[in-house]
Amino acid sequence: MEQPTVRQAVLDDLELLTPLFDAYRHFYGQPHDRETAEDFLRARLAQGDSVIFLAHDADLGVGFVQLYPLFSSVAAARTFVLNDLFVLEQARRRGIASRLLDAAIDYANRVGAVRLTLSTAADNAAARALYEAEGWQCDDAFAVYHFSLSG
Repeated sequence: MEQPTVRQAVLDDLELLTPLFDAYRHFYGQPHDRETAEDFLRARLAQGDSVIFLAHDADLGVGFVQLYPLFSSVAAARTFVLNDLFVLEQARRRGIASRLLDAAIDYANRVGAVRLTLSTAADNAAARALYEAEGWQCDDAFAVYHFSLSG
């Protein structure tokens, strides 16, 4: 089987991205909702709020990674949060996630970012193994807190 193409996504890729993003959200406990998935992605791409890389085999999207831009006040530089990484179950174990991570790293380097940050569930052994195998370092120095807002 041929390796999928990985490239930066554009608005015209919504048809390939939407089912992937819907499946990703479903993986994290959300009900399937293609309309919400498409609307969210359309807004991110149209407004330049995120950078998405898409892995696809011909006319089938098989994976994506989404980056959100931030800035580090201490470093006085651009950083990115790698918020979403997803590969369809039937396409896993083919190196697609590694290629998507590489695309994210290459992009961040090209635009002068100083860091990529991601988080995953402590019990997500498969994801943690992937990130560690790809050279990502787990940060044990900082506690992460969240404050939920209604809305």
